[in-house]
Formats: sequence, structure tokens, C-alpha cells
Amino acid sequence: MASGHEPPAIITEGMPTQLPDIDPDETREWVESLDAVLDERGKGRARYLMLKLIERARERQVGVPALRSTDYINSIPPEREPWFPGDEHIERRIRAFIRWNAAVMVSKANRKGLEVGGHIATYQSAASLYEVGFNHFFRGKDHPGGGDQVFIQGHASPGMYARAFLEGRLSTDQLDGFRQEVSRGPHQGLSSYPHPRLMPDFWEYPTVSMGLAALDSIYQARFNRYLHHRGIKDTSDQHVWTFLGDGEMGEPESLGAIGLAAREELDNLTFVINCNLQQLDGPVRGNGKVIQELEAYFRGAGWNVIKVIWGREWDSLLAQDHDGVLVNKMNTTPDGQFQTYSVESGEYIRNNFFGGDQRLQAMVRNLSDEDLRKLPRGGHDYRKVYAAFKSAKEHVGQPTVILAQTIKGWTIEALEGRNATHQMKKLTSDDLKTFRDRLYLPIEDKDLEDAYNPPYFHPGTDSPEYQYMMERRQQLGGFLPERRVRPKTLKLPGDDVYKPLSKGNEKTPVATTMALVRLFRDLMKDPEIGHRIVPIAPDEYRTFGMDSMFPTAKIYSPHGQTYEAVDRNLLLAYKESDKGQLLHEGISEAGAMGSMIAAGTAYATHGEPMIPFYIFYSMFGFQRTGDQLWAMGDQLGRGFLVGATAGRTTLTGEGLQHADGHSPLLASSNPAAVHYDPAFAYEVAHIVKDGLRRMYGYGLDKDKPYGEDVFYYLTVYNEPVAQPAEPENLDVAGLLKGMYRFAEYPTAAGDDVPRVQLLGSGVALPWIRKAQTILAEEYSVAADIWSVTSWNELRRDAIAAEQHNLLHPDGDERIPFITEQLKDTKGPVVAVSDFMRAVQDQISRWVPNDYTSLGTDGWGLADTRAAARRHFQVDAESIVVATLEILAKRGDVKPEVAAEAARKYRIDDPTAVAGVKQEGAGA
Repeated sequence: MASGHEPPAIITEGMPTQLPDIDPDETREWVESLDAVLDERGKGRARYLMLKLIERARERQVGVPALRSTDYINSIPPEREPWFPGDEHIERRIRAFIRWNAAVMVSKANRKGLEVGGHIATYQSAASLYEVGFNHFFRGKDHPGGGDQVFIQGHASPGMYARAFLEGRLSTDQLDGFRQEVSRGPHQGLSSYPHPRLMPDFWEYPTVSMGLAALDSIYQARFNRYLHHRGIKDTSDQHVWTFLGDGEMGEPESLGAIGLAAREELDNLTFVINCNLQQLDGPVRGNGKVIQELEAYFRGAGWNVIKVIWGREWDSLLAQDHDGVLVNKMNTTPDGQFQTYSVESGEYIRNNFFGGDQRLQAMVRNLSDEDLRKLPRGGHDYRKVYAAFKSAKEHVGQPTVILAQTIKGWTIEALEGRNATHQMKKLTSDDLKTFRDRLYLPIEDKDLEDAYNPPYFHPGTDSPEYQYMMERRQQLGGFLPERRVRPKTLKLPGDDVYKPLSKGNEKTPVATTMALVRLFRDLMKDPEIGHRIVPIAPDEYRTFGMDSMFPTAKIYSPHGQTYEAVDRNLLLAYKESDKGQLLHEGISEAGAMGSMIAAGTAYATHGEPMIPFYIFYSMFGFQRTGDQLWAMGDQLGRGFLVGATAGRTTLTGEGLQHADGHSPLLASSNPAAVHYDPAFAYEVAHIVKDGLRRMYGYGLDKDKPYGEDVFYYLTVYNEPVAQPAEPENLDVAGLLKGMYRFAEYPTAAGDDVPRVQLLGSGVALPWIRKAQTILAEEYSVAADIWSVTSWNELRRDAIAAEQHNLLHPDGDERIPFITEQLKDTKGPVVAVSDFMRAVQDQISRWVPNDYTSLGTDGWGLADTRAAARRHFQVDAESIVVATLEILAKRGDVKPEVAAEAARKYRIDDPTAVAGVKQEGAGA
């Protein structure tokens, strides 16, 4: 038992204390040897020997448990650094030119009268990291291997524009248009951050929504492997590089999928984390050490970790550190103090960092204060960064993360290491002169007097720097970033594949989810596009009746299936394969969206059009991963999102967290999302067919030769309903625009009875059909039924019409489609869905009739469907009462009729429907 102040005898790190000792004498000798080193040479020497033994044990594959973190020094020692193949002087000059132009561009954007601002400091800290990549590693799209995918940190965009200016890809006028994307005319401005939708020939990946680049790049690397394993494209020579910030790693998404990257051995992926120790305006871990923390996370997840902390000038100091005192000082100094050292004098550094121990003082006795002040961080040292990149690129079997320490605002004295760098967007004339001197640029003082209009710098196309830069990019396969859209042409399926859904089945009810899965399965058999369909689900294939795909399409796993499945004797057994087509993402909607984005943008990223179908509980789509869906729209992604188990009353047993009553509203906020809420199987068929045409029908529209940059969102239901056959004279155009007349009340009823227009979507159509019967038989009210396939698209059409009329006041007035459809109808409109009223109320002001709506406002609940619908007053009886009420207000029926109906049907009492039986799909 421990005594005194000795620590308790607890061994951590998973050491095998429970294993029997097969040779106690040998064990005692090893322990005594360690004790002797401790007694004679001290803890520093003992620690060193233990680490060397662990390192050797790993080399010999002994299987020693991993350390959570290593010393606060470079992972690659000087003696193992590779030869640097570039011209360091020329590359330093190129870097200086880019630094200057990036800062000047942002500063000019903040001139008087404009002040759109920007972010100066991030690129300055990361310039060396990017330039090592651009000059030696990042392959462009003309590279024989297909080129790399580079996710550039959003706030570093000024540096990318500045480099493109030197390359001749952007003009001075375009740089002057930074953050002025409309006012300077088409294509004359530059987007603030990487936005493919705003600059579709330049940017590939939208990365400024913190945390998404990390997650989405993992799934991009994974999808590259998927394409390769399935034989669609050889991606074996393509690499994904992801640039991130240490502050950004605080977002849960940043670390949320690193386990998958290690589990699937994605050695085609490298994270480069710019650890400038600063968030927007304060330290990331002032009292801690963020690099050590991140190392522990990534090592624990199974990544290869490379730390680049100190520049080459520290090598000689570390070589003198025989007692480990310098390493100990590095290990124990918190980040907040390192940030202070970056802005303090050499004297301060000497007294505070090296002054606490005579051995430390002796190390720097021959260095001046200026030498101490200039001791660099590793992320600014080309050789150190090159060594890390090369090691990462050559590493096999694991993804790699490079943790590079830098100083925010490096080389701009007014910004360097300051907590206020995010707010400092303007350089004064004196700041510019000091910055110019630091970079040794040949710019006259007189050209810097006007701080609002400093000049950009270009060395000329005959300069060695320009020639060098262009030669390097030529050798590496062309410019980056660059987005190309040159997809292979697809032959879309004919009408036959859609016919089974058009036949209907009134006797055997079928849920729209099952109808869509049937169509989906048939499309996967198509010889032209079947292999390009990418099914994606977050651990829900069986729930959605898609386990029938397991035996043939199989679930993708890079390792195949190395076990006997517990359900192997079943016809629909779980089957994995490295050539599997199904992406089964586990319980991770964020991961599924990562795959959705990678697949939905493959037409541009790889020139291979892929057609993702991502199916999920509708509640967990736009609500849970709306940020990724926005990024998908920015990235011009395409494909089908399927919000299954939709509606607030249809998935009856799951309670309020699963009861979706609002996803169409969330979808309406995304300009790229085309939402449909089909009621019947034949509607599903027409919507999917049109979606394929719009997104993948290349060459069908001369203005959009490679299709439209939209994605479809279908809400489908798990409730079986009678499926009518497709009407002979179906208004397909109306169906696709958002509504069509499903059933008109027989004209024989004449004009002597009150009339009403019942509008409904999705699972509400059966309620409306029942209400139509009740109204006719019991109240002599004639109701026409309209199937609203998309409230959202009706609203967008109306807004577009209003905008057209605003811009063309003396032209022909454009009438919204909803207004045109209803203009000749009689009676009021009652609009119903299984979503909250705001969904259908989107169209209310363009409806020419009196208007009312019913919806499922409030929290969801668990009960029978009948009880839930009575609770929300959306069932057939409630529709009847609402219809009679609005007719009474118009004077078409007596006021007491509605009141009597409400009492008769007890629409305020869910117990009135307690005996209603419920069948099928989650009953």
C-alpha cells in the first residue's frame, strides 16, 4: 500500500497487470535496471530510455499500447528529414508576393465608403503550409492520376486569390472586387470565402462553415475509395488534403468522423491543422496545449500524427538538451504563454522562457535577443513542412494529421499574434511600409501614402519567381483550386421502369415509401445508370424495407466481410463487400450527408455522374444536418433526399422527436432544394423521372448543358394507403409545378349546392377523399380535390412571378401558377397536410379564393394515427367541420351547421376515435 506522498500504485494506459508473470526473476532484473537509472541518472534519462524501448517495441510489432501524446517537439528529427528539392529562396519570394497581395486585397476592401472587410491574419499564418503544397504536392486535374482534392480553409481564401493573380488567372480589377459579387458586374468580383456556387469555375469545396470541411473531406476520401473498389474510376493516385484551424477543431463535426477514417484505413487523406493557438480573438487553449490535446484525439482514433512545432533554428538547441530540460520547458509552457512570446522582445523570452534554469540559460548564451525573438515556429519553416507533407503522402494504412504550429498574422507586425486579429481588417500607411520592408518588396514609399489604395505586386512574367511557379504547377498537373464540369453523358431510362407505379392498387394499400423503394430497386437494374446509383442510409435500410437489396447490391466495406453474419441463413441476410453498392453509415446522419455530398458532386469532382439516394427519418434531415445541406447546395451537389416516415401523425409510436411536421419549411429555406410531398405512387414516378431529367439529362437544355444544380427532397410516408391508378388525362405539368386537380365533383350536382376546393398533400389526400364523401352525402356540399405535390414550388413560382412583374412594370403581367389554377374555381379553399399550417400557408396570399388551412402545429406525440389526427384536428371529420365553418362565414350554409357537426364528430376529443383500428407500417 502506498505511504507518505508516494503516488498510488495504479498503472494506466491499459498495461497488462492482470497477466501472469512467467519469469519473475527476469522481470525483477528489468525493474531493478529502471530503478538504477532513476537513482543514478534521474527521471529525464529514465523517461528517454522508456520511450526508446516503446519505439523499438513498435518497430518490432510487439503491440505495446499507444501513448496518448508525445513530447512537444517535432515528430520528424533533423537527421530523418528528406532533402528539400525546391529553391527555397525563390519560394520564399513567391510567398512574400502572395502574402502582400492577400493582405492588400483585404485592406483595400475596407476602404472608406465600402468597408466590406475581410480576414487578413489566417492566410499569413498558413502561407508556408499552402505554398509547400502548391509547389510540391497538390496535383491539378491534368495530372495523369486525376488530381488531388484540396479543402482550403475558408478564411485563407485571400491567399488563394493572391496566388491566382500571380498565375494570371485573376486580374487586378477582380482582386479589387473582393466581397463585391454584384455591384461590379457579372464575374468581376470575388466571393468572400470558398463558394463554388458563386465562383463555379474556381472553388470546389465550401469550407467556411466551421467543422464541415473535416467531416466532408473524410467522406470525400472514402467515396474516392468507393469509386475505385466498384470499378467506376481509378482513384488510387488521388489524395485529399484538408486545411483546418486549431480553433475550428472545437466544432464537434471536426472530430466526429475521424474514427471512420482510421477504421477504413484512408491513407489517401491528410489533415493539415494550422495551430496558430488563436481562435477569432483569443487563445484556443490558453491554459492548456491544443496540439497535445489534438494529438491525443487523433492517436486514440488510430491516425498517424506528425507534429511540426519548431523551426530549424531550434535543432541546435535541442541537440544540447542532454538532460531534457528544454523539452520539459516546452512540454509545460501553456499555449497562452507561447502566444505572448510571439509578440514579446528577445529579452523577455530570455528571462521568462530560458531564465528559469541555468542549463537553459547556457544554451542561448551565444544568441542575441534578436536571435531569440526570431526563433521560428515549425509551420513557417519550409523544410520542416516539406518533411511532414512527404511523410504523410508516403504513409500507408492510416490517415495522417499534421499539427503545425504557426503565428497568426505572421509577417504583419500590426497583427502578429494579437488577439484582435479578426477585427483588424485595415492596414495603415505605416503598417504597409513595415510589412513591405519585412517582405523586401520593391515598392516606393509614395505608393503607400494612400492606405486605402496600395498597389498589388507582380514580379513580371519574365521573372524567375513567375517562371518557377508556373513550371511547378505544370509539373503537378495544372492550377488549383479549379472546378471542372465535364461529366460523362448518361442515357436515362425510358418510361417502362416507371409503369409499375402508374397502375395503382386500391385493394392492397401501399405506403409511398415502399412505392419509392420499388422504383429505386428497378432503377438500380437499369443497364445505363443502375451502377451509378448510390444508396445511402444511416443504419435504417431494414426500417425502410430495403434489406431486399442486401443479397445483390451488398453493403460497401473496404475490408469485405470477414465474419459469418448472424442472419446468414435468412434470404435477405446482411452482406458486405468491397464492391458493395450500398453505403450503410451507421447511426450518423452527418456521415450520411458527407457521402451524399461526395456522391452528388462526383459529376464535377471526378467527371463521373453518380446518383445518390439518401433515405432517412424525415425529422433528422434538414433539422439535424441543415448546415451540410446548405453546403451541398453551395457545392452544386445533386441527387435525391428521401425523408421517409414523414408527417407529424404518421409515425405513431416514436413521440415528438421523430414526428416531422416542419421539414418542408426547412427545405424551403435552401434555394437548391426542390421539395415534393407526393400522395400516390404514380406521383412519385413522375417526380423521380423529372428529377433525373433536370439533374442528369445532359444536353437537353442548351442553357444548362450539364443539368441543373439542384437536389430533390421527397417526403414519403410509412402508412399504407389505397393507390389509385394514374388518371388517363393526368396534368403532368401541373403535378411537377406543384398542384393538379385530382378529382372534380360531378357536374351533375349543378350550381345550386355550396362548393369548396380541398387542397392536400401527401398522406392528407385520403383524409380529403373521405371528407369529400361526407360533405356530399351528409351536407350537400360539392368539393373538388387538388393534389398539391409541392407547396414550396408553388410559392417559389409565385415569388418569381412577382419579381418578374417588378422588373417589367410595363410588360405583360405574369400570373402565379397557383392563382392561374384556382382563378375559375368556385367556393373557398381548405388546405391540409400532415405538416404545420405554415407549410400550406406559404401560398395563401396568391390564392384568389377565401382561404383557411389545417395543420399539425405543436409537438408530436405517440398514439394511434386516428388519435393523433383528431388531436391536431386534421382528420376527415375535422376537415368537414372546417369546410362548413368557412362556408358559414360566407353565408353558403347556416352557422349552426358547423357547430352541430363539431359536436357530432367530437373533433376536440381524441377518445372519440379510440376504437379505430390501425394497420400496417408501424401500427
